[in-house]
Amino acid sequence: MIVSRRDADGASAASSRADAVTGRSRHAALPGGKHRTTDSPENFARGFACLGELALNGVQVSARATDLSTGRVLFSVDDHVSMPTASVGKVLLLIEVAARLNDAEFGLATMLERSGADAVTDSGVWQHLQISRLGVADLAALVGATSDNLATNVLIRAVGLHSVRARTEQLGLSRTALLDLVRDTRGPDDAPQLSVGSAKELTWLFTSLARGEIVDAETSARVIGWLSLNTDLSLVASAFGLDPLAHRESDHGLLMVNKTGTAAGVRSEVGILRGPRAGVTYAVSMLFDDARLMTRLAVLDGMRSVGADLLEYVH
Repeated sequence: MIVSRRDADGASAASSRADAVTGRSRHAALPGGKHRTTDSPENFARGFACLGELALNGVQVSARATDLSTGRVLFSVDDHVSMPTASVGKVLLLIEVAARLNDAEFGLATMLERSGADAVTDSGVWQHLQISRLGVADLAALVGATSDNLATNVLIRAVGLHSVRARTEQLGLSRTALLDLVRDTRGPDDAPQLSVGSAKELTWLFTSLARGEIVDAETSARVIGWLSLNTDLSLVASAFGLDPLAHRESDHGLLMVNKTGTAAGVRSEVGILRGPRAGVTYAVSMLFDDARLMTRLAVLDGMRSVGADLLEYVH
């Protein structure tokens, strides 16, 4: 496992693409100000210690955090590795949906109906509702808020997985992808994971969303708006002290958007945290043997420790 406080070259190709600031989102990069420096050894010490211990116990770890304003890499752990990211890949679907909302044949009012072929369990609320047709933007909001699996499958059917893949490639992402529909079981002919991603590419993607650079400012703002509804603050964001059901406005000077991914043996989160002192973009993914509850709890503790370090940096 390669662990560094900063990339040796000082800036990755991904973060270099995110240097131009357009600043049109409410989560856009902060102007220059008083920032903590990673020259101080105590910065991110808790997170590094926890991640190192997890790695020694067989957990595969990939993580990265960058300063939202400058793009400076604050810490990285095997951030180039493409890891299973579960529902994090749904962000790529939301980007494709948002980009299409200006089309006459696929606007905000377009109604989509669920079918038996779309049916899937686990996360989401639409499967529990009586209404069978919803607007495109409503479905995207469900994906952002509860990672709704049924809404995800209906949207994939509407835009086409091939279009999501083409958009992903157009953005220059080579280690990050939405691979498949959401499935209750995965057979030998299905993709082994819903999505994969590298921490380096995911932090670039969220930084660019915050700066209004993904497709255009309107598309980026729509995606950020949907993600700001997310109710899952159980991983890295558990350290931020925010209300899981209401955190779209500043709370103690903090603003946060995130997307999580959870599957058997997989925990992943990518997000943006802004505070009075600074802003950060972060991505943490872990792959582990989920046979023992204590292993899972140790992974959750490690993610929370990273979150505590991020909170200290921005606040």
